[in-house]
Amino acid sequence: MKKLFLLLLVANIAQAQSWQVVPGKITTPWAEKVTPENVLPEYPRPQFVRGNWKNLNGLWDYAVTRRSGDKAASYDGKILVPFAIESALSGVGRTVGKDSVLWYSTTFTPPAGIKGKRVLLHFGAVDWETEVYVNDMLVGSHKGGFDPFSFDITQHLKKKGPQTLVVRVWDPTDQGPQPRGKQVRKPEGIWYTPVTGIWQTVWLEAVPETYLATMKQTPDIDQQTLTVSTTVVNPVPGDKVVVSAWDGGNKVAEGEMEPGGTAVLKIPSPKLWSPSSPFLYDLRLEIARKGKVVDTVQSYFAMRKSSMAKDENGVYRMLLNNKFLFQYGPLDQGWWPDGLYTAPTDEALLFDVEQTKAMGFNMIRKHIKVEPARWYYHCDRLGMLVWQDMPSGDLGNRWEPRPGIVGKGTEQQRSPASEKAYREEWNAIMEALHNSPSIVVWVPFNEAWGQFKTKEITEWTMEKDPSRLVNSASGGNFFPTGHIIDLHNYPEPAMPQADIYGGKQAIVLGEFGGLGLPVDGHVWQQKNNWGYQTFKTADELFKRYKEYMTRLKDLIPLGLSAAVYTQTTDVEIETNGLITYDRKVFKNPVKSFYEVHQQLYNPALVKGKF
Repeated sequence: MKKLFLLLLVANIAQAQSWQVVPGKITTPWAEKVTPENVLPEYPRPQFVRGNWKNLNGLWDYAVTRRSGDKAASYDGKILVPFAIESALSGVGRTVGKDSVLWYSTTFTPPAGIKGKRVLLHFGAVDWETEVYVNDMLVGSHKGGFDPFSFDITQHLKKKGPQTLVVRVWDPTDQGPQPRGKQVRKPEGIWYTPVTGIWQTVWLEAVPETYLATMKQTPDIDQQTLTVSTTVVNPVPGDKVVVSAWDGGNKVAEGEMEPGGTAVLKIPSPKLWSPSSPFLYDLRLEIARKGKVVDTVQSYFAMRKSSMAKDENGVYRMLLNNKFLFQYGPLDQGWWPDGLYTAPTDEALLFDVEQTKAMGFNMIRKHIKVEPARWYYHCDRLGMLVWQDMPSGDLGNRWEPRPGIVGKGTEQQRSPASEKAYREEWNAIMEALHNSPSIVVWVPFNEAWGQFKTKEITEWTMEKDPSRLVNSASGGNFFPTGHIIDLHNYPEPAMPQADIYGGKQAIVLGEFGGLGLPVDGHVWQQKNNWGYQTFKTADELFKRYKEYMTRLKDLIPLGLSAAVYTQTTDVEIETNGLITYDRKVFKNPVKSFYEVHQQLYNPALVKGKF
């Protein structure tokens, strides 16, 4: 036993020595906590929890080969999964490009106690086109850089011994039509470093032969109900899905449905979720068969409503739980200097949300990126409203930023492959995030980036999810469709007329600010950093910021429902964040922001009952 322990100790030391953070860039405080033995170990899917799972994050082999070539015959070295190969935390720091493919390889043993069970292999996200092989057999493929996917690998497993997992990834970045957010081959301005390959947790899960595959829940505070639907794999005649809602240890509602059916739970005297009171109920789902429980999933839900209605002056307002709440938050890119798309730790992921809340914001616009499920979980439990953007791609059309100006902007003429990629991924993103109560607005397009068939896409989004508002074109080519007209104006606050397009939409300021302050020693590069307006001192910047808050407060009675300030943190050469890119310096005290923001939430600014 002692000899085995020593062998394992030596192997772990050798593994750790084969990986180090790529030098040359700033890092966050959490980078030093990352080790190959302890990489994002938290359960990755907080709204659909089972106990029998295994995290596969850690050091894998990697190789970069020509796209036209065969499977990698040998490997170039070690990469720390789930950090993209271009990132410092991957230990590689290498670009790939459209003419090459990235190969991964590792071995694993399935979770304990899997006899008679199915084994599912889950990927949080891989950018962009993925093929997965287990023990040299293709188990499946996937296209999409921002949505989770999984495969049942049971039939591909050997009866004993280590199992081999190989993943092939191709990502053309900005040389393909796929959704890719702000990634470009040559980063500059508001465009950032490419992200190729695995960038969220990879994990195994053992499930029964008959198991719950998905769950969808939608609250209705007016009817005091929660509607729940499920999909079940391999159901047996007579099976029932029992769903129950809990307030702590007290069961408040229960219902049952056929596998694949729907149950409506009556929630008595519901506790409403809001930024000031983010109450979450527990939710339990069980497959019942002849008095026995076959499968169990733990989840949660919230009773909240996102809607709009006219105020006393006939102006449409965004509402939360049938009341007006001015929504104010930062544009949040979700990038990290050491992990790019991937936060170094869950503590780091939580930090941005906690500090945004502490600064007195009640909303975050998640900009041109989708986060891991745990980020939305943190927003759900902390009470942070979220506007969720669709990551853009296939750019090239002309932008007309002025609402009411028709015909100056253009819609992109996407190829069938490009349109298919957008539609499939937007649908998958909405499916994956539907259950998160923090999300109150969907944003299909931003500033005309790849914007196409705006009316059709907007109305499809509204039909798919009538429980949320849809901001069809944030700062982009505007159409009289969707719930919201969203102006972008830098640097000072502004708003379009409340009666634009017949006054049938709520008015928001989707981006403004961008006040820049480079902080020496905490910048991505030493020269040529920028903001929309750059200051030399923090005091000068905050003085201007306070002026903008006064102006913003004056716009609320005129019809403004929400505003988004650019931005949470610096990102690469952009130095217009409230916090430096490495999260080590707040450019002004958190308390100062909190105090100046409180004037925006005065209910007396808007009159009327909704």
